[in-house]
Amino acid sequence: MINKRSIYSTRCWLNGKLQPATISFDEGVITSIRAGKTPGAEDFGDNVIMPGVIDAHVHVNEPGRTDWEGFDTATQAAAAGGTTTIVDMPLNASPVTTTLAAFNKKQEASEGKLHVNVGFYGGLVPGNQQHLEELIHAGVLGIKCFLTHSGIDEFTNVGEAELEAAMPLLAKYKLPLLAHCELKGDCQTKLDAFPTSYKEYLASRPKAWENEAVELMIKLCRKHHCPTHIVHVSSAEVLPLVQQARAEGLPLTAETCAHYIYFNAEDIPDAECVYKCAPPIREKANNDRLRAALKNSLLDFITTDHSPAPPAIKELESGNLLKAWGGIAGLQFLLPAAWTAMKHALSLEEFIPLLTEHPARFLKAEEVKGKLAEGYDADICIWNPEEAFVVRAEDILHKHDCSPYTGKQLSGTTRETIVQGITVYQNKKIIHKNAGKWLLRK
Repeated sequence: MINKRSIYSTRCWLNGKLQPATISFDEGVITSIRAGKTPGAEDFGDNVIMPGVIDAHVHVNEPGRTDWEGFDTATQAAAAGGTTTIVDMPLNASPVTTTLAAFNKKQEASEGKLHVNVGFYGGLVPGNQQHLEELIHAGVLGIKCFLTHSGIDEFTNVGEAELEAAMPLLAKYKLPLLAHCELKGDCQTKLDAFPTSYKEYLASRPKAWENEAVELMIKLCRKHHCPTHIVHVSSAEVLPLVQQARAEGLPLTAETCAHYIYFNAEDIPDAECVYKCAPPIREKANNDRLRAALKNSLLDFITTDHSPAPPAIKELESGNLLKAWGGIAGLQFLLPAAWTAMKHALSLEEFIPLLTEHPARFLKAEEVKGKLAEGYDADICIWNPEEAFVVRAEDILHKHDCSPYTGKQLSGTTRETIVQGITVYQNKKIIHKNAGKWLLRK
């Protein structure tokens, strides 16, 4: 296992520019950066050398649902896509991460399986207000809540009363509250009669649900000045709301996901439950606005919201969108899917921060991650953005190979993924394991 290395490329992402440089690192830390090529440096030609991708929204499902996913498979899949840090959501595991005891169990479950770095969020549910401070002191990177049913009965959604009680505490610690924004209301749908129709599934979770929920979170953010983060924005109609909140100076951030900018509702066949997620993938005109919002920094970064499930639970045979688990399996494809979706709208220099510097800043890890700089963690992705590949099921390292990206041609192949100075993935193979560390808030 080589730890001390010097690597060179004509395209190293440094100080917001791609430029020729040599990056040296030792004992997991970047020790020097020099312009041009230094003697003895490994030459990666014009492959891009950049900070490792940070996926700030992942459902690993361990402990308790490792037949869905787990730290071992999730972190290998992450490495295969150039991702060096993931942050795990508090639901889908059993127990859900809403108490210190549950958080400790999750940490224990991850030991010996950290092939990339892993951080954790805690959860806000009715009745766990008294546990939040313990979770904060344990090092969670944020607190997640749902405004509608989460799909997991143990992780119940909160109402305005629970939000009013929790947000002053989070504001005190300057810790973000991450909100799944859908407020269930009336909608016109025939999904019961046509359960395999994607058009009817889309109608069953309209933009209005998301818009109203975002309005509520902005109102409470304004009242409590609590850092508030809108996860997986899918409705472009919330963008003016976000813009106005930012203009007011509110501590509001927002993300979207690769699948909301890569796929479009018009192209999704009926009875294909691999595309089912909540909120749903919407129409191209809507998604074009999401892409524009990434370009103008109205949306802060891109995640996967990786939420896999076994094929039977995804109803792959029946195609029943009413019954299928809602979640996209995409952890391995954040970098190429996002780049494929954005490459005609953004330069590489504009794109790279959306997966590196911006999520690092959100996680308050910007002093050690998200940049190539002396003293930073040697978390590095080496990739070729111009090279295309077709996703094959046999190359997917998730627990299950069912993904909407299977068979799709994506741009951007990962040459090597380096975590804490150790090569975890190289030339389509996992080379070393257990290179990652826990990412905990100090």
